Amino acid sequence: MTDAKPYSHRFPMTIIQHAVWLYHRFPLSYRDVQELLHQRGIVVVSHETLREWCIKFSPLMTEELRYREPRRGSRWLLDEVCTTVDGVRHWLWRAVDEHGFVLDILLQRHRDTEAAKLFLNRLLAEYFVPDTICTDQLRSYGAAIREIPSLAHVDHQQVIDTMRCNNMIKQSHRPTRRQERSQQRFRRRKRAQEFLSLHARVTNLHHHSRTSVSASTRRQNQKHAFQAWSTVAAGVG
Repeated sequence: MTDAKPYSHRFPMTIIQHAVWLYHRFPLSYRDVQELLHQRGIVVVSHETLREWCIKFSPLMTEELRYREPRRGSRWLLDEVCTTVDGVRHWLWRAVDEHGFVLDILLQRHRDTEAAKLFLNRLLAEYFVPDTICTDQLRSYGAAIREIPSLAHVDHQQVIDTMRCNNMIKQSHRPTRRQERSQQRFRRRKRAQEFLSLHARVTNLHHHSRTSVSASTRRQNQKHAFQAWSTVAAGVG
């Protein structure tokens, strides 16, 4: 760590990026991360300092990771789940491709056609028009797709048995739920969106780390993920 560039927070970027990675990779609180750093001999980092690091660097790291992600699949799976932010009900809109990689995640107050259009247009600003869009039977999806000209020829499939046909997107919600429980629910919408955006990109980064492959392949995948994260951290530092 001695050759890392010092930051205004009095810590080198290697410590900052490791702390931010821990917080977004695992269902940990700021105090949990503080204890893990303490175990490694870094005893003067408070949970408030960790919070400031996440506020400052999360948007930058999210953008760096998004920029480096490869082209995604041509089949989108969309779903929305209810969550609470500061006691107010919100809807967490999520899109993944056919391989399970998260395309985007957006926190909104509503679950209507305008909310669906906003989410779809946000996706179209980042990705090519897909061949297929799979959704549940929420009518807002169909109405939004009909109102967006670039999606006129897209195959819109509405799944009936979501537990069986749309299982990939349902599974994608699980890491978010674990993080939500560890934080004892989200408290601010802006911070929740920033956290969820980076959390999704970190999940993509480690997507192949826990699959049913050989140990050597898994270690190689993890090595590539760690290298990519270090590159991202260097880019924002």
